Amino acid sequence: MRTATEALAALRALPTGAHVLGVLAEHPEAWIVGGAVRDALLGRPLGPDVDVTVVGDPEPIALALGAVAESHGRFGTYVVRTAEGGEVDVVTARSETYGGPGALPDVTPGDLEDDLLRRDFTVNALALNAEGALHAAPAALDDLEARRLRVFHAASFRDDPTRLWRLVRYAVRLGFVPEPATDRLAQEAVQRGALETVSGERLGAELRLALREPDPLSVLHAAQNLGLVEGLALDPALVARALALLPWDEGRTDLATLGAVIPDASWAEGWGFDARELAVLRASADAEPLRAGAPPSAVVAALRGLPVEVVAVAGARGDADIALQYLNDWRHVRLRIDGGDLLAAGVPEGPEVGRRLAAALAARLDGALADDRDAQLAFALNC
Repeated sequence: MRTATEALAALRALPTGAHVLGVLAEHPEAWIVGGAVRDALLGRPLGPDVDVTVVGDPEPIALALGAVAESHGRFGTYVVRTAEGGEVDVVTARSETYGGPGALPDVTPGDLEDDLLRRDFTVNALALNAEGALHAAPAALDDLEARRLRVFHAASFRDDPTRLWRLVRYAVRLGFVPEPATDRLAQEAVQRGALETVSGERLGAELRLALREPDPLSVLHAAQNLGLVEGLALDPALVARALALLPWDEGRTDLATLGAVIPDASWAEGWGFDARELAVLRASADAEPLRAGAPPSAVVAALRGLPVEVVAVAGARGDADIALQYLNDWRHVRLRIDGGDLLAAGVPEGPEVGRRLAAALAARLDGALADDRDAQLAFALNC
C-alpha cells in the first residue's frame, strides 16, 4: 500500500488534481475524501473526479474550485465543474441519522470524524489534505491493507439498503471480501426485507451504477447471489457476443448487457428506467434469435426501427453475421429516388407510392437492382 505522500502525488497528477489541491492548500478545513483517497493508497487507476469535505461552510471552496453546476441546501452539497474538465463534489462535513429504515438521512453539521463515520464502509472513511496529512476512521487502514469490507455498525444496511449494492460493487471491483460480521448483516438485511423500504428509483440508480462497472456481469452475479436481483440468466458468452456486435458509437453497453440477461419483458419494470430504456429492455427480452437464410430485404423489414441494442442481443442469440451485416451495411442502404420522383412520373399520390418504393428498396437490398437512379426509377414504375 502507498504512503500518504505517494497517494497525494497520484492525486496531484490527475488533470484537475493540481488545481484542486492548490485551492485546498488555502483552506486547511477542506479534505479530499472517500474513493479517490482509497484508490490512491492502493495504487489503483484514479477516475477524473474527486470528493471534497469541508469542516464548515463549503460554498467559498466550491466557488474557488470552478463553476457550480448543482447545489443542494438540505445536504450542504455542491457539484463543481473545473476548468480542466473534472467534476468535484464539495460537501459540508456532517453527521447523519435515519428516521426509519430506508429513509433519506437527516443531516447536521459535524467535524471530520463525524463525516468519516457516516460512510458506508471503513475503507472509504479516509481523508487526505493538501499537506499530505492522512486521517482515517478506526480500522480503515487495517481493512484496506487486508482488502476487506466492513460496515461501521449493525444497522448500516437497515438504515441505507442501497449499501447492499455498494457492497457487491466494491467487492467485485476491488477484489475485496466482506468480513464475516458484515457478510452476515448483509444477508440478514436482505432476508428481513430491507430492500422493500427503498424506492425503485433509488434501487434502479444502484443497478445502473452496477452496469457501468468494469465487470458488470460479475457484479450482477454477486447481486443475484446476495438476493438483490433474481431471475437473471447470466451467460457471459452471450453477453460478450452482444457487446461485440453493438456499434461502439451508437449503442449503450449497460442496456445491451441487461437486455441480454433479463428473463422477460416485465423484469425491467419498477427500477426507474425511462421510457426509451424500458422499450429497449422489453424488446431485448422478447428478441428472437436471428437465423441465416432469409434475404436481406426480409431481415431489414424485421429489424428496421429496432434499437441497436436489441439487434445485438438478437444476433448474439442467433446468427451474429446476420446482425453484423444489418448493422454495418443493410440498414444504411438507400434508394437514389424518392416519392417526388414517382409523383413526377405520374404515379398517383397515395399508398401506391410507398409500395413501389418499398419494392424497389427490397430489390436493391437483395441484389436484383443496381445502385443507379434510372434503373431504380424504371423498376419502381413497372413493379
